[in-house]
Amino acid sequence: MASFQSISGQSLASDTRSVDQLRSIAARDPKAGIRETAKQFESLFMQEVMKSMRASTLSSGMLDNNATQLGTDMLDTQFAGKLSGLPGGLSDAIQKQLQRQMGIQDLSPENVKKASQTTLAQALPALATKGIPNHVQSFIQKHDAAARAASAATGIPASFMVAQAAHESGWGKREITGTDGSKSHNVFGIKASPGWTGKTVDVQTTEVINGQAHRVTAKFRAYGSYDEAFKDYAKLISGNERYAKVVAQAQSGNAAGFAKGLQLAGYATDPAYAEKLARTIHTTQRVQSTLA
Repeated sequence: MASFQSISGQSLASDTRSVDQLRSIAARDPKAGIRETAKQFESLFMQEVMKSMRASTLSSGMLDNNATQLGTDMLDTQFAGKLSGLPGGLSDAIQKQLQRQMGIQDLSPENVKKASQTTLAQALPALATKGIPNHVQSFIQKHDAAARAASAATGIPASFMVAQAAHESGWGKREITGTDGSKSHNVFGIKASPGWTGKTVDVQTTEVINGQAHRVTAKFRAYGSYDEAFKDYAKLISGNERYAKVVAQAQSGNAAGFAKGLQLAGYATDPAYAEKLARTIHTTQRVQSTLA
């Protein structure tokens, strides 16, 4: 069974809106904020317990498909919600732990009033990024400013751009480099088209052609800095008719539509590109929600 720590990192109530709601509750009423946070963590734990139980049970396979799996997941989520927050349950233990971290000995109205109204709100960012590796958080923070500048010029959310850079570069671990080891700062994997007049680097890459993976050598653009890379990416996406629908999806905040649009527009040949990118966007949004 997965540890509570790993479960908490999956998603503090799935999206950044839940984190914002918890911040709001904590600012108004620390007592209610602690109780709601504990309940959400218990709900995540219960969902994982149910998932583990189902995984250990043999299925016939006769009626198993994506639709039935979705229905089962939704039912488990409802059960977990109903079972969470009950007296004497796991949320009580979590609640006591949060109290200790905040320095509150009990939850009497008098003691709660003495506690800082912002203590729990300040702790929520750490909860939101719980379980996310340090190198992932560092990558997002490193490129946050460049992404926000490019976002202001294009309307594409900064989280979408940072996420795509993260996916293309493996969170910075697979950055494109020259044969001499020099950095290209090309975290988006943008190839050098015939009209490109800047520097280039030749790289061995994998392309999926007719369902088969092939290793090929291709020319990629090279930049003087990451800021230049983000600016060029923004220019490429927003100034190309091929990506017009992609930009529209991004500007509406539709992460799944943006990711799918990029795949359909031929940005990458990986058949699972959209699904992978959408997941990376959600992780990025969780971390960015904690940045000032």
